[in-house]
Parts: sequence; C-alpha cells; structure tokens
Amino acid sequence: MKTIAVLGTLDTKGEEHGYVAEIIRSRGHQTLLIDVGSLEEAKVKPDITREEVALAGGVDLEALRVRQDRGESVAAMAGAAGVLLAQLVESKRIDGVISLGGGGGTAIGTAAMRALPIGFPKVMVSTLAAGNVAPYVGTKDIVMFPSIVDVSGLNRLSRVLLARAAGAICGMVEIEVPEAVEKPLIVASMFGNTTAGVNAAKKVLEEAGYEVLVFAATGTGGRIMESLIESGMVDGVLDFTTTEWADELVGGVLGAGPTRLEAAGKMGVPAIVVPGCLDMVNFGERSSVPSKFDGRTFYQHNAQVTLMRTNAEECAELGRIMAEKVNAYTGPVTVLLPTKAISVISAVGGAFHDPVADKALFTAIKKYLRADIPIMEMDVEINDEIFAKACAEALLANIGNFAEAE
Repeated sequence: MKTIAVLGTLDTKGEEHGYVAEIIRSRGHQTLLIDVGSLEEAKVKPDITREEVALAGGVDLEALRVRQDRGESVAAMAGAAGVLLAQLVESKRIDGVISLGGGGGTAIGTAAMRALPIGFPKVMVSTLAAGNVAPYVGTKDIVMFPSIVDVSGLNRLSRVLLARAAGAICGMVEIEVPEAVEKPLIVASMFGNTTAGVNAAKKVLEEAGYEVLVFAATGTGGRIMESLIESGMVDGVLDFTTTEWADELVGGVLGAGPTRLEAAGKMGVPAIVVPGCLDMVNFGERSSVPSKFDGRTFYQHNAQVTLMRTNAEECAELGRIMAEKVNAYTGPVTVLLPTKAISVISAVGGAFHDPVADKALFTAIKKYLRADIPIMEMDVEINDEIFAKACAEALLANIGNFAEAE
C-alpha cells in the first residue's frame, strides 16, 4: 500500500480532489489531501491544512486573505507547496502526487512538483495540458493530463477522466522500478541529424564501462542535461549536438537558454564539444516562420517542423559564442570539428550544404578558442564512425587525465 498526495485548491476544487482521493483509496492506497487554497473555506476536510502549508513555506496566510490578490496568493502557495512536498518526499511520507486545476491550480501544482526529484510519480490534470506546457513542466517529469472539460464539478465526462488520471498515478506508484546498475555516468546531446554519430560514440563509451544518458537537443533536453551536470552526478559530457544555440541566437523554437554549455565548465567535468547541427534553426509548420526570414534556405523536416539554414554571419557569431563558453571550462575539454558536414543535410548534395557558412563557423571557433584547449579538425562528416570514435576516445582521455590530476 502506497500513500499518494492529492494536492489542490480545496476551496474551489474540493469536490473534484475528493473524488480522485476516493478512487485512489478504492485501489487500496492511502491518500494525503493537501489544501493549497487561500481565499475561501475548503469544501472537503484536508489532512494537511493550508495553514500548515503556509507555515512550511514561511507564508503569511492572513495577509493573503486580507489583500485578496489572486496572483499573489497563487505565487505564495506555489512556493510553500513545493517546500512541503519536498519535506514529505524526504521523510518518505508520500510515494506520488496528483493535482487538478485550471490556470491557478496548475501553476501551484506544477511548481510544487518541480521541487521533487526526477522519477518521483507526478500527475497534473489541467485545462492547459493541450497547449505549451514547457513553463509548467520545466526540466522535470511531470505527466500533464488534459482535463478536456474545465475542472468545475463532477459530470459524465469529468468523472471518467478524473478516474483515469487517478488510475494513472496508482499505476505509477505500484510499478516496481528495477534497481539501477551503478556505473560512472556520461551525458550526451543528440538530434535526429546526429543520431548515427552519437550512437556510434555511445557504443565505444559503454564498452569502456560507462552508462550513457542521451538527451534530445530540443531546448528542454538541453536544460535537463545541464541541470543533471550541475547535480554532480556526471563524470563526462559528450556534447555532440549544440544546435540549441542556433535557436537561441536566431530566434527558433528550441532554444535552451543563454546558459547552455555552461554547466560542464562550472562543475569542472571532462567534456568534448562539437558544433553539431549549428547549421539549422527550428520552427514549427512552414506558416509559423516569421516573415523576416523570407528568402532564406528552408528544409521541411516534417509537417510540424521547418528547419532554416544558418547563414555565414550567424555561423560566425555561433562560433564565437561556442568558443567563449568553452573557454570558461576548468576541466579537461576538447573541441572536435567535422569539416565535411555538421549534420546529415549539410553534407555535399544536402539541402543545407553551405561551405561558406561552415567555414565562418570553424574560423570563429578557432579564432576565439583559448589557446590551451585542444581542437581536432577531421575531414569527415559528423556521423562518420571515425569521427564518432574520435569523440569517444577524446572524452575517455579527458576523463583519464582528470582522474590522474585528482
């Protein structure tokens, strides 16, 4: 039997949270009803009151009641709920959490869930789940469950959907997670256009006794990889696909923020860095591309993804940025350049083949890179097995040098 936290604004969504708790208990689990409302009285009796939540987060609940500012209340209770949930997880009082809500409830519930470790079961039933959920999920594994109808009472549709969501969190806490095999850890960045190269390098690293976690370079993936590096769990970084910086610079949809490429430097983790897929900026469907880019070179990856070729000016700036980020690394780092192609489609005959832009990228990297940082130029394409093996071997050498230095 597990204990599942049912967290929500029990003043406005009490009936719905009570229903979900009832379904969970019918599965043989215990529930812990947590009230994060702040304005009206709770509609169902909580196990942890809003006063207790507020106390955990140092929130002046009485002041919130007096001011009656909904935005302020949501922000305050979101922070307090995260503190409380983290304490409950740390003390092993709960095994999972589920929450229901509209805009305010989703903001509170997901903020609290983002305070919890990756792997801990988290389900958010939300009116916002069909849209852009990145601000709510962040870098955590929150399952966003569409409510379809508003979370406003129980009806023939909401009863079904809330019951399914309750079943989902029950299944998540019931499943036995296999024990992890403890091996030293390497993280790698990958895109569809660099899959073959990363997989080839991964094979070499695994044969050397490492576990390799691969992150999709889709903005969120890069941010998660950076946060994992900062956690201190990582022994090496295979940053094969730095494409998120193209989106960050030019204005695509898959940027990972201005701190991408910084975590390895801060932590002194051995690394290799490759300008993988810096030839492309990502947009949605073709009609979503801003008109200011009319006349540029595009490639329709699929109906939902349009790629735009970076030009020579952008590539020169990307080379400068990449070099300056790597210059801050304190651990062993090597930069590798596949001069024939930095993606599948930038090879000779490919839609993004542009030797002038590629030369601008490589020239800038070499111009701005710190003189003592090794740089390897190879006259091959990025997915060539020879290049992948060189990346893996360079990383293993850096890890070895780091171990010797310690």
